[in-house]
Amino acid sequence: MRLGLKLFLGYFLIVGLGVYFSLNIFGKELKPAFRQATEDTLIDTANLLAVLVRDDLLDGSIADGHFQDRLAEYARRAPNARIWDIAKQAFDHRIYIADQRGVVLFDSSGRDVGQDYSRWNDVYLTLRGQYGARTTRDDPNDERTSVMYVAAPVRDGERIVGVLTVAKPGASVQLYVDRAEAKLYRAAAVLVAVSLTVGLAFSWSLARSIGRLASYARAAADGRRMRAPKGGGPELRALAEALETMRNKLDGRDYVERYVHTLTHEMKSPLAAIAGAAELLQGQLPGPQRERFAGLVAGEAERLQQLVERLLALATVEQRREPQERRPVDLGRTVREWLAARAPAIARKDLRIDNRVSEDAAFLGEPFLLVQAIGNLLDNALDFTPAHGTVTIQADSIGDAWRLTVTNSGGAIPDYARERLFERFYSLPRPDTGRKSTGLGLAFVREVAQLHGGTITVDNLSDGAGTVIGVVARLTLPAA
Repeated sequence: MRLGLKLFLGYFLIVGLGVYFSLNIFGKELKPAFRQATEDTLIDTANLLAVLVRDDLLDGSIADGHFQDRLAEYARRAPNARIWDIAKQAFDHRIYIADQRGVVLFDSSGRDVGQDYSRWNDVYLTLRGQYGARTTRDDPNDERTSVMYVAAPVRDGERIVGVLTVAKPGASVQLYVDRAEAKLYRAAAVLVAVSLTVGLAFSWSLARSIGRLASYARAAADGRRMRAPKGGGPELRALAEALETMRNKLDGRDYVERYVHTLTHEMKSPLAAIAGAAELLQGQLPGPQRERFAGLVAGEAERLQQLVERLLALATVEQRREPQERRPVDLGRTVREWLAARAPAIARKDLRIDNRVSEDAAFLGEPFLLVQAIGNLLDNALDFTPAHGTVTIQADSIGDAWRLTVTNSGGAIPDYARERLFERFYSLPRPDTGRKSTGLGLAFVREVAQLHGGTITVDNLSDGAGTVIGVVARLTLPAA
């Protein structure tokens, strides 16, 4: 299971349990709280009415006295009240009065007059000077039919002469309980949704940061250039910096070792040629042979110098993680300057240069590296174009990038060499001299392209019939 999913499930479990226990606690406390508030109100009402009914009870006119009239008037009233969003249109109290024996003398519902209520807790306890209350269900199997009864003593001085009970059905209170529970569950649902959204975002962010670190580590293991991730918090940034430091140290050691071996191997051939020619030049040689061997020494020395210079330039680029600066590089101007510098070679081979680069074409990057990369690409096309051939240079805008396309007429790239064109020190013989170059030009172009987030491809160019008519190179880099 992925780490992000584990974190999300753990967070979901914590939030879910928290909401569950919160709802459970509130649910258990909510109903009793409403009942307690209702009971408190009934106590006040019962004691107030017990004081008001005393005279009628002592006079024996409880059934037809002032109290009866006032209750009838009370029953006819319409409250027309709205408590929050619940409308109250009628009263639902029931009031009954029992004498000292517990016999009902008056019942506002008119149904239990004359009944013996002395065994009911509200009457029984109140007649004994205690607090009397009970809750009884009209339907034993239905909790919503429960009725709360609260009694108060009717006193003549210190003597208890009767009991007044006020009853209120639980259904009238249940409306408010249901409303409160509905609001509570809605709030819990919103809380869960918000919490899960936050948890999902947090888990995704952390998993993404860890994934970027893993990608960076894999890129380091594969030797690919990639910037160290910056986000994810202080701890992950510290880990990324540690990985980058480790990578730089390992890369530096491997880099030096690899290049020492490579440079040693590539220098063997020109050094052997120079040593052999120098040994022959120490002897007595005719003038023409002396000139030939001296020219050989000069040529191999120039080859060594080019090898070292290009190797240093390539090493500089390969050790970079990003360009040191980003400025516009005018493609048209760069191509014109190259054409001016290579005019003798172009004239010697009698080449036709078709320059189609527009004036607004420009790369964005480190000017020194981009100019060198463009020059290497054009030099490669110049070297592999036979005499009287054609080199076409054009630039096309592609979204937020420019593509420089260099096409030269001539022979096809052999199949065995197509996958190795960008390898360091790999080179094909030039068609006009048969000699190989240092094999670092295209490798340098690729490193510069990758450093700037671009691409470089080199492949055979075919006509509509499938016949190879030349080679095409495409360098794509961000536009200025």
